[in-house]
Amino acid sequence: MAAIDVHPSVKAIRTTQIGIGISIALIFMKAIAGHLGHSYALIADATETGADVFSSTLLWIGLKIAMKPADREHPYGHGKAEPIVSIIISFFLMGAAVWIAWHAIEFVRTPHDMPKRFTLYILLGVIIIKEGMFRYVLNIANQIGSNAVKADAYHHRSDAITSIAAFIGIVIALIAGKGYEGADDWAALLASGIVFYNAIQLLRPGLAEIMDTAPSGEIVDQVRELAAEVKEVKFIEKCYVRKMGFDYFVDLHIQVDQNLSVAEGHRIAHLVKDKLLESTLSIKDVLIHIEPFS
Repeated sequence: MAAIDVHPSVKAIRTTQIGIGISIALIFMKAIAGHLGHSYALIADATETGADVFSSTLLWIGLKIAMKPADREHPYGHGKAEPIVSIIISFFLMGAAVWIAWHAIEFVRTPHDMPKRFTLYILLGVIIIKEGMFRYVLNIANQIGSNAVKADAYHHRSDAITSIAAFIGIVIALIAGKGYEGADDWAALLASGIVFYNAIQLLRPGLAEIMDTAPSGEIVDQVRELAAEVKEVKFIEKCYVRKMGFDYFVDLHIQVDQNLSVAEGHRIAHLVKDKLLESTLSIKDVLIHIEPFS
């Protein structure tokens, strides 16, 4: 029996659900350990994970919308929901970075107790879990070509980064002793800058997709090569490709023998279209314009 194709949104939703479950457990663990262990960096880390859960929930909603088939009002489908969600997630990352920085500055100014040693073990476990989630979700994002899922992956990476910064800060505080209680606060401040930078990097591809920016030249070249394999095609005049969620839409101008009948030109156009739709490029639809080749 042939395997049933799974829509990319289904794979994305599965990873999102796993991420949400793990993140909720980590929120409670980090928040409790941060309060008991006198570590603001760990509390800030819990807050950043909370932002993960919220943004992942938005991603879940966006992916469910992106799965909807084309209808009368949306003839090209609902794929744009996916880059819109990636943009929203990027802004949430920025907001989380600003929130962490603001409160880190407040805690730097406020004397507090030395962080407890046990918080290091908590952070070490968080770093391993979150880095593992980052690699897993990023792998799925690359498989299905989703900017939104990639943004969610970097949410996990930013969580790992804040945990690493907190770990280093607490180690410094414990080694240096009295007077260095705020080392983990400075670490949280540094981590916020890294998180903000990642958010900006993730914002760009989402905006590019919304603006129908052409995908990589490699994809366009592959479309041209596949179309040229049809022997009746004399020349590829124009080739425009745009991404719509998980799929690509192609506009193609091909030249054929000018002495062919309309019916024959139509047949050739269908040959090219079928070849592209049957390829592994996730092409949803192809619009072909026939030009005379002289």
